[in-house]
Parts: sequence; structure tokens; C-alpha cells
Amino acid sequence: MRGTVSTTVLVFLTYILFTGSLTPYDIVTGVIAAAVVGALVGRFLVKNDAKAFSPIRWVWGLAYFLWYFLVAEVRAHLDVIRRIITGKVEPGIVRVPLGVKDEYARALVANSITNTPGTVVVDVDGDFLYVNWISVATKDPIEAKKEICEDFERFARRIFE
Repeated sequence: MRGTVSTTVLVFLTYILFTGSLTPYDIVTGVIAAAVVGALVGRFLVKNDAKAFSPIRWVWGLAYFLWYFLVAEVRAHLDVIRRIITGKVEPGIVRVPLGVKDEYARALVANSITNTPGTVVVDVDGDFLYVNWISVATKDPIEAKKEICEDFERFARRIFE
């Protein structure tokens, strides 16, 4: 039963959000789909239902979503555009220490890096990420962490740890 309720609620809300409809058909379909998904995978996805429903975590998640799409993405796109126009590209792979321990937080950081233009996580090895960076500013792992993922970790820690 662990994780079933929170997964069901999240899947239903996602379904309604993406369909953009509150017709009786969509509500019934959403409830059925959410219940099936929640029953099948909820126990594998959620460790603690109480944490999943924590309003503080949801507020931090919303803050991260807004910050990521309005600040981090825009900044990264502009940087890549500038590098394309000027030709100042020095690609390379850097080793970046990962400060978060929760596996969901680690996944959020790695996915955020990969989804941000100019960086791609190519490997995770213990507490280190190997990041292909469009223009390596430093090879020092601590400095690279500040440049690449410090903000992502700050949000991931508040959401998941």
C-alpha cells in the first residue's frame, strides 16, 4: 500500500494537466489510469507517503520548476547561442562531486544537468558525475561543481532530503 496513494494522486493530476480537460470522460479515465499505475508501481517509486505529501516539499518543487525554466534554462540557452556565434567552444568531460545522497535528489541533479543546454551527464560513479561540458571553464572538481550543479543540488536537497 506504501506509495500507492501518492503515486495515484500525482498520476491523476498529471493526466488532467496534460489533457487540459475536466469532462466526465477524462476524469473517469484519469482515475482509472492513475489507480492502475499507482497500484502497479507506487510501492517501487515512493519510500514514504508522508514525505510525498509534505507541502514544504511541493512548494520547493514549484520554486525549482519556476527557477529552472525561467532562469537556468534561459541562461544556458543564451550561453550556448553566444558560443555558437563566437565559436568559443572548448568541450571536455569534467568530474563533478555530487553532494546529495537521496537517489531521487541525485536523479534530479543529473537530469537537470543533462536537460540544460551545454552540459550532459555521461556517467555516474559513486559520488561523482562525469559531465560533458560545452566549454570547460575549469577542471577542478569543486569549481566545476559550482559552475554546473550547485544550484540544482540546493533545490534537490530541499525537495528530497
